[in-house]
Amino acid sequence: VNLGNFLENGQQKEATLQMDFTKRYFAQVTEIVGRIDVAAIDEMAAGLSDVRTRGGRLFILGVGGSAANASHAVNDFRKLCGIETYSPVDNVSELTARANDEGWDTIFTGWLEISRLGAKDAILVFSVGGGDLARNISTNLVKAVDYAKAKGAKVFGVVGKDTGHTAQRGDVVVKLADVAMDSPRRLRNVVGTRGPGAKVAVEFLRDGKARQVEVLLAEAPEPAKASLSGPL
Repeated sequence: VNLGNFLENGQQKEATLQMDFTKRYFAQVTEIVGRIDVAAIDEMAAGLSDVRTRGGRLFILGVGGSAANASHAVNDFRKLCGIETYSPVDNVSELTARANDEGWDTIFTGWLEISRLGAKDAILVFSVGGGDLARNISTNLVKAVDYAKAKGAKVFGVVGKDTGHTAQRGDVVVKLADVAMDSPRRLRNVVGTRGPGAKVAVEFLRDGKARQVEVLLAEAPEPAKASLSGPL
């Protein structure tokens, strides 16, 4: 066996697989972006402009990766848009103290309360699901949305689901479109953009009713890998 040729072929195969992954990823991004409701984006922009005009403040909320998005967005809204903007996630000491002393559910409501959230202000939620009290998911966002509504503040959101609490109660919410699974090939390609250990929300119909489960992706055994390598 020529080791040089063997390594070269392996590198070429790896490069091809990487290119296929990249093409699939950007094809899905293009599809999702093309299905975003641009009217909702314009409506949100107008609503945020109104907050600035009336001298209100914007509070941006998110957990996990969305917390990083919230922190980044604070800079943009302050520096580029001239809106007085804050995020609880930027104060780690207070956030963790509230989680430790008062509980995870109220880390945002306590922060908003001490900030005297009022009718001139608004909150902006970044979240995949938007919070779900019944399923005990992002309950801190659920309580924050309810608190803002009780105070007369506007609730804006960018979410991945229209069934979550933010989408159901928000004033203007932009939902990022799902990727429809219209063929086994599409399912395989979408799963291929995630790695083992990733959790994926799957919605499906059974007995005429929509259902949703969270699936934990794992490494396929070798026989299954072989069967999946061919065309579908």
